[in-house]
Amino acid sequence: MFFERPDAGETAVLVHIDFQDEQEREDPGEFLELVRSAGAEPATLLQGSRRRPDSRTFIGSGKLDELRELLAVHHAELVIFNHALSPSQERNLERALRCRVLDRTGLILDIFAQRARTHEGKLQVELAQLEYMSTRLVRGWTHLERQKGGIGLRGPGETQLETDRRLLRARIKSIHKRLDKVRRQREQNRRARSRAEIPSISLVGYTNAGKSTLFNAVTTADVYVADQLFATLDPTLRRLEIADVGPVVLADTVGFIRHLPHKLVEAFQATLQEAAEASLLVHVIDAADPDREINVSEVEGVLDEIGADDVPCLRVMNKIDLFDSAPRIERDGDGLPEVVWLSARQGLGLDLLAQALSERLAEDVFEAHLTLLPEQGRLRAGLHELDAVRAERFDEQGRVLLEVRLPRRDFMRLLARLGEKTEDYLLPEDRESPVWADGARE
Repeated sequence: MFFERPDAGETAVLVHIDFQDEQEREDPGEFLELVRSAGAEPATLLQGSRRRPDSRTFIGSGKLDELRELLAVHHAELVIFNHALSPSQERNLERALRCRVLDRTGLILDIFAQRARTHEGKLQVELAQLEYMSTRLVRGWTHLERQKGGIGLRGPGETQLETDRRLLRARIKSIHKRLDKVRRQREQNRRARSRAEIPSISLVGYTNAGKSTLFNAVTTADVYVADQLFATLDPTLRRLEIADVGPVVLADTVGFIRHLPHKLVEAFQATLQEAAEASLLVHVIDAADPDREINVSEVEGVLDEIGADDVPCLRVMNKIDLFDSAPRIERDGDGLPEVVWLSARQGLGLDLLAQALSERLAEDVFEAHLTLLPEQGRLRAGLHELDAVRAERFDEQGRVLLEVRLPRRDFMRLLARLGEKTEDYLLPEDRESPVWADGARE
């Protein structure tokens, strides 16, 4: 029979083991941030090194004894591992330590459960939790694990464990259906934006890199910001005006983390799909983090997993105020902005970011001096409505001389709506060029 679990368990002993395989290593500093973000109170950190995890308890018998002593000294009710544990390892550890044991995946799920605010976010978190829990149900029901047999000792035909598993499967199936409905709604919204030719920009990056701070700085949103991991979980969409591009949709997505559990990536597929189908990714990077290259690699790994690795990307090196660097734009071999250095918190370099976004998204800009006849007043009014007129004057014949600049697609759409011939505004030799004629009509 197992111990009776306590209702509370906030004081925790942390366990971090270094392995020889670099791919299996976790960051103890990030682990401490995760624990604090979950609201637990870390009592002490037990560290060690092994060639490979023990199949039964993950750690060896010596570390297990040491862990038992630390629990008694600090009166802790919870042990948190900075590693993924198998269900059997968790059960063996709980039996040996007689306290609650949580692994890295369970810790991240707990944080996600606290952060989810929208209906979709709560569904996604619940799905990930139930799928994680489905392999661990046996822990609390050992005394009902087997059906009784023999005359007078036959069970009811279904144990409590089997009942729980059946109910769990039904709930998971129900959540999948509801999430499918959410995905269809998101897909309809994306198709509507695509038909309207509205570009979309997705902010991606390692958690706590400053995505939400940057999002708030360039929009009128009031997204929750805090110096903790996964401060914001639910995606937020806002409309933004970009020079020479017009309206765009800016999306703030969930932050990534090292060794993000695969089940979480699956659960948040609908949210992350915003990144996969964006016109441009803005990869926000904490420039002051000494592990920034490792973090960048982790983000790129998740983007590859969700099929967003071929989406054009602009890197933003954030938090330059922490090491006294100047805002600047770095360009690639073609002269396109590749990296923007800024500080979202201090508002440094935001104008450079706007310039870079304009250059990356404004593939074709219509810029010309037009001469319009008095009867072309509707075209003049349409250009003013699009805020495309940079200068205007009238000549002696009463014609309107306009200096205009706007996205070519908006200009072509306006001409089509008014029944104007697009070829009247192009020189024959420039039909395939973004260079437009001055005053096509006389």
